[in-house]
Amino acid sequence: MATNQEREDRRQLSGRRRAVLDAVQAAGAPLGVAEVAERLGVHPNTVRFHLDALVAQGRVERTVEQPSGPGRPRTVYAPQPGMDRGGTRRYRLLARMLLSQLASTGPGAEAAATDAGRAWGRYLIEHAPPSRALTADQAVGRLTAMLDDLGFDPQLGDDGEVPGPVRLRHCPFLELAEEYGTIVCPLHLGLMQGALAELGAPVEAVRLEPFAEPGACLAHLAASTSA
Repeated sequence: MATNQEREDRRQLSGRRRAVLDAVQAAGAPLGVAEVAERLGVHPNTVRFHLDALVAQGRVERTVEQPSGPGRPRTVYAPQPGMDRGGTRRYRLLARMLLSQLASTGPGAEAAATDAGRAWGRYLIEHAPPSRALTADQAVGRLTAMLDDLGFDPQLGDDGEVPGPVRLRHCPFLELAEEYGTIVCPLHLGLMQGALAELGAPVEAVRLEPFAEPGACLAHLAASTSA
């Protein structure tokens, strides 16, 4: 089944737009709207519409030729230099390749994933002003905001007590977590640990229970031992 990205790529370059791009790429020199229209046997307004879209997508560049005589300078189009940035991406395959390589390194893989998560958690969290000490509630609020931005759909425990468990009701890396849970889940825990450490929070993430509930993982928080 095609992904949303693949469907979007096909829609953007379907039919006439693909033909317009092919004509520009095959020309060997910049073309004007009228020249592309003549080569394709279509109305110039149709060509202009698709060329504008291709410019917006970064596939074609628009320039104005220096006039060689009287009259308006001519606008021409040429392929954007470099590799075409359209088409399908396979980031999940790349992630699987990297995770499989990390998993094959042995017992240290889990610790390496946690360390990577901590580093990124420190980077991704919204920092507090340097002179401001956050309360546990404030720190957990920033943590859940970060997790929400990343797609975890976090929810504090039913009583809202802090520190307490945080339900992660969606996993943005679900299929990868199911296949490489010993790597992906420690990375998630590391994200939370790094974020709270960067905030100097009086609370820390101590444990992550993957799929602890039918619709959620549980992140357990506790008062920081260094507070």
